[in-house]
Amino acid sequence: MSGLLKPVGEIAVVDGRQSETALAVARGTMRLLRSLGRCCVSELPLPSGRRADLVALDGGGEIWIVEIKSSIADFRADQKWPDYRLHCDRLFFATTLDVPLAIFPADAGLIVADGFGAQVVCDAPEHRLAAATRKSMMLRVAQCAALRLQSLIDPHGPYGEIV
Repeated sequence: MSGLLKPVGEIAVVDGRQSETALAVARGTMRLLRSLGRCCVSELPLPSGRRADLVALDGGGEIWIVEIKSSIADFRADQKWPDYRLHCDRLFFATTLDVPLAIFPADAGLIVADGFGAQVVCDAPEHRLAAATRKSMMLRVAQCAALRLQSLIDPHGPYGEIV
């Protein structure tokens, strides 16, 4: 696979910025989302130029974004998350039991996870996407997932940097 992204197991993409804790939270959260009938793409570049930690899509086209925060410092250092609402129907934070849950905003959902599983502690309020935004996001998820699969099958292929 070219570029900075490398496959991690079968479920996540890592670009060197994630801590071991964040990777464990991502893994457990993706397992939860799959059990809820959703498929995930990690580290998805958004139209705004931001990168969502997890984007989950269900069979009806509902889009969730999950922002992973592995510590209080991580939460305080990264305040880009309000922009993610423009690209999803529901916004969640995922964290560990070691992070005080009270620091997270009440107007987003909350998931507590470890490397083996996760639980929704607080559901996220719905803010439905406009049809054009939904289509754009669904195409972005599909293209990203397809290119990542292609690059696993043909790691020396002409894919450039995989998003």
